[in-house]
Amino acid sequence: MRRSQDMAASLAFIAMMMFSVALVAGFFGTLHPAFDSFSHFRVHVAVLMALCALPLLATTFRLQAAVALLFAVAAFATTLNALPSPWPVQAAYEAKNEDRAIYKLLQMNLRYDNPTPKKVLSLIGRTNPDVITLDEVSAMWTTELGYISTAYPYRILCPYPNGIFGVALLSRRPFAAGTEAHCERRGAMATATVDFGGIDIDVAAIHLSWPWPREQYWQIGELTEQLSALGETAIMAGDCNAVPWSAAVRRVASLGGLIVMPSAGPTWIHIKLPDVLRRFAGLPIDQVFSKGGVTIHSATRLEDTGSDHLPVMVEFSLRLAQQKPVDEHETATAAIVQTGKTPG
Repeated sequence: MRRSQDMAASLAFIAMMMFSVALVAGFFGTLHPAFDSFSHFRVHVAVLMALCALPLLATTFRLQAAVALLFAVAAFATTLNALPSPWPVQAAYEAKNEDRAIYKLLQMNLRYDNPTPKKVLSLIGRTNPDVITLDEVSAMWTTELGYISTAYPYRILCPYPNGIFGVALLSRRPFAAGTEAHCERRGAMATATVDFGGIDIDVAAIHLSWPWPREQYWQIGELTEQLSALGETAIMAGDCNAVPWSAAVRRVASLGGLIVMPSAGPTWIHIKLPDVLRRFAGLPIDQVFSKGGVTIHSATRLEDTGSDHLPVMVEFSLRLAQQKPVDEHETATAAIVQTGKTPG
């Protein structure tokens, strides 16, 4: 009996130390993208390490267990602003100002083979966002999104080389007259200048690849020009395949001069697992960035629409000091982009 207890304690200690190595590695993501890959699972690893440490407090490993437990709690604390909340408005967001118009941005990873596309279209119709950023826009979605072209006539669809992971940007509000919407050459980012009641701001949709050893690190480098070209006031959303505390997300924000919005909570988990696990044990990898005159008021995860990601609805306002005069003729004739190229 004693021998089996000692063996169990030894195994728990080994597991605790292995989790601690993974947890420490995640804090050094700026040194190498391999370390950053560990950071995405910081919450899960911290919880597992704490579970291993707790029973060891009653063994000869009590000192090591106490240190590990403190480290697990400290690591977990660095992720608190990305944990699920029952309220759409958290303390990190700014309260609404009655003097400013409130706009809505809907971020969705559609999933390239979503079996229920009508759920997506229904959600869009019910929530009526001003702008929509979309990921995994495969060929089937080009057809499905055509059904809402009357409601969202201003659009740009950017195909990805594999025909699956493209991005799209849809807007009820016109693209600013005299501007062109752009696709990054490999379809990982779409950018357009949108006219919000006389205020022009850059809106972007982004979709990053998976972390190291996949191409995420190198892809961010390729997006440097597009990110740095965003205007002084901008909002960008997308599936970053990276958590908000990761070096990857901080790098994207730095390249664009952007601020990462406090997370709405976990948005992704394997599609075959229950939705409740996604909301509480998934990864918060759908991010929203902003800068300049954009004020974020709230972020809310919406219902499942057949993807392995939950949609995120963001409410924001603009605090620019002066609006430009609205030219009705220019607004009416602003370019409507259908395929990633403006009419020539």
